[in-house]
Amino acid sequence: MLTRGRAGTFVAVLIGTFIVTTFLLLLTSGRPRVPDRFAGSAAVVQSPAPANRPDEFAEPVPWPAETVASLVERLRAVPGVTGVTVDRDFYAQPVLDGRAVADSIHGHAWHGTGQAGAVVDRDLGVAVGDSMTLLTGAGPQQWLVTGHTDWPGVHLPEAAAGRLAPGARAISVDGTADPVALQAAVGADGTVLTGEERGLAEPRSDARTRWIGMQILTATAAVAGFACVFLVASTSAYEVNQRRREIGLLRAVGATPRQVRAMLYRSALMLGAVASAVGVLLGSLAAVPLAAVLVAAGLEPAGYTVRWDPGVLAAALAVGPVLSLAGTMTAARRVSRVGPLEALRVAELEQRAMSRVRWAFGSVAGAAAVTAGAAAAASGDMREFGTYALLGAMALIAAFALLAPAVVPALIRMLLAPLSGVITTLARESARTAVRRTASTAAPVLFTVAFAVFVTGTVQTSNAAFDSERAATVPAGQILVPDGTPGLHDGVAPEAPLDTTAYLGRRAVTVIGDERVAQGTALVAGTETERVASVPGPVIVTFDDGSTETLRVTGTAPPGPFTSGLIVARDTVRKHDPSALAPAAYPAPDSAPGPGARKAAPADLARQIEAEDDRLIGVFTLLLLAVSAGAGAITVANTLLMTARHRRSDYRALRLAGATRGQVLRAVALETTLAVAIGSLLGGTAGLIAIAGSARSLSAQTGQDVPVLVSWPVLAATVLTCLLLAVGAATIPAARLVRRQSPAGLAT
Repeated sequence: MLTRGRAGTFVAVLIGTFIVTTFLLLLTSGRPRVPDRFAGSAAVVQSPAPANRPDEFAEPVPWPAETVASLVERLRAVPGVTGVTVDRDFYAQPVLDGRAVADSIHGHAWHGTGQAGAVVDRDLGVAVGDSMTLLTGAGPQQWLVTGHTDWPGVHLPEAAAGRLAPGARAISVDGTADPVALQAAVGADGTVLTGEERGLAEPRSDARTRWIGMQILTATAAVAGFACVFLVASTSAYEVNQRRREIGLLRAVGATPRQVRAMLYRSALMLGAVASAVGVLLGSLAAVPLAAVLVAAGLEPAGYTVRWDPGVLAAALAVGPVLSLAGTMTAARRVSRVGPLEALRVAELEQRAMSRVRWAFGSVAGAAAVTAGAAAAASGDMREFGTYALLGAMALIAAFALLAPAVVPALIRMLLAPLSGVITTLARESARTAVRRTASTAAPVLFTVAFAVFVTGTVQTSNAAFDSERAATVPAGQILVPDGTPGLHDGVAPEAPLDTTAYLGRRAVTVIGDERVAQGTALVAGTETERVASVPGPVIVTFDDGSTETLRVTGTAPPGPFTSGLIVARDTVRKHDPSALAPAAYPAPDSAPGPGARKAAPADLARQIEAEDDRLIGVFTLLLLAVSAGAGAITVANTLLMTARHRRSDYRALRLAGATRGQVLRAVALETTLAVAIGSLLGGTAGLIAIAGSARSLSAQTGQDVPVLVSWPVLAATVLTCLLLAVGAATIPAARLVRRQSPAGLAT
């Protein structure tokens, strides 16, 4: 039966299950999606995979024109094949009303018969028969719109698409041919994909977007899971401690400790099961609109939807009962051993605020935090650094929460030392008499403030570390940067360095085409310096059109604002990659920039280089804050509402002692403020220690001093929110209870 005393635990389990269900569904829904242009194909033949790591999202090695022609003939000869079309992907961005359409940058080949113009997405709003400007790598081009399609992007005739994308990476096959026969015809030149495997032919930009979204969702789910464990377990344990009088009555009528524990365990499992069912239902409903938000925020590619996996729902359904039982077990073992008379005492003085189990778990969590911090400092990879930093912060917050009762009495004396008076005395003695209650009230505040400090502080500290590195390589003077486009075309920056991808063997590397590099030569940069230096003689480079060139390495590239593996002649890049664009141009020309470009200050280039990453980090920060601060703030109110009902006898005692209703409420408000202050102080300290560890790790990796930064507005807003919720949740029920206690009722 869901009584008022158990409603708090029910709410905590429901919220925890709701969060876990939502993020588990979002995580498991992130699978490759078959591109629209391949949806009706029986199979897709993909060019050889690169030798890069999967998280580098390198495009497959392109086929040269002669290989494409050979593959088309071989595939057409396979029995059951009714059609073979070469997929070509190139840069083509419409210009409407003088501005580039930011969300339409891809062009493809149109394989319809007799098509002489451009077939465009009908959502662009360009009528058939109208002329439209398309930005390409070589500059603007005029095209007549001759058709509409529901597919995104612009579709040009095969001949024009072949000029803009001479290399190819995918061939679509129609018909009923046997996949084994198709693979035999393709041989070692590619891989045949059928069914859901066709999703592997998705653009690498979509794969990278999905991977970033999965990393962000994984980290958020980790925080959500930690919040669920932390808050549900603490609330369940607190609820058991609040039932000491009920347990005392059971012990007085002959119940054994084992029977008491069995009763509490059954209660936890039943309550957890019901709360989980509600939480899973609400979490499933919330995942659908949140998936759309992730797509709109750029954390998931277009077409991302929630996939209903029964295994995920079953796992989420089991979370509530397990956590509710886990939170109950330790407290149940302790209270079941309490004697009947001790449990029935109206006034309880906790003899020992810290149990041996609490000391042990707190020490283990502290050791885990130190270990994770050392691992973060020693990691050479930023992904590993982020993982270790987050794990270390979680362990540190858990250690502070577990060990808090040991320092709560000292903090009470310190925080209330400047105050005096009857109200202060009442608040101080009430908090000191029930240290565990004070620590339990402060725990969700500690969690909320610690994560607010750590998340926002880590982002600011990391940005400060990398901003200085960016600024050191940015040129002086006014520059030209893209305006709603992925780069600058030759029409606005005919001499700017071009950015493309090439292959050393089968390993993709970033290549910059610079006019200052002579034809037939190359400069090595970044991590390629050691790799290329170990290869004697010239290097063979495969470019975006599938053709190869032998280049002579003449030296090492100087540092610049753009990362690359090789720097070659600009004309070499343009010859092999008609869609190559320039990231920026400096110095900017005196004339007004054309469509797709704008003039900017040097600092803008530093920001634009990492603009997308910074935006994603901002979204990540908001998600983490929403999960941690939201769950923590709700638990603050929930815990105090649970406390208020069990403190009726305290309020009655104060009224019998002569305290007015106003004095009782002021004492409750001050004690609640004290608990929030303790939680904020401990949480802020834990967050600062975690940020300081991250700053030291970043200093070791970047070789420069990294300041420890804290977002004081976020910290102030978090503490103020917790304070308002806590005081409201404590004083409103107290006011109702005090109002009901008439003088006659008090006398009895």
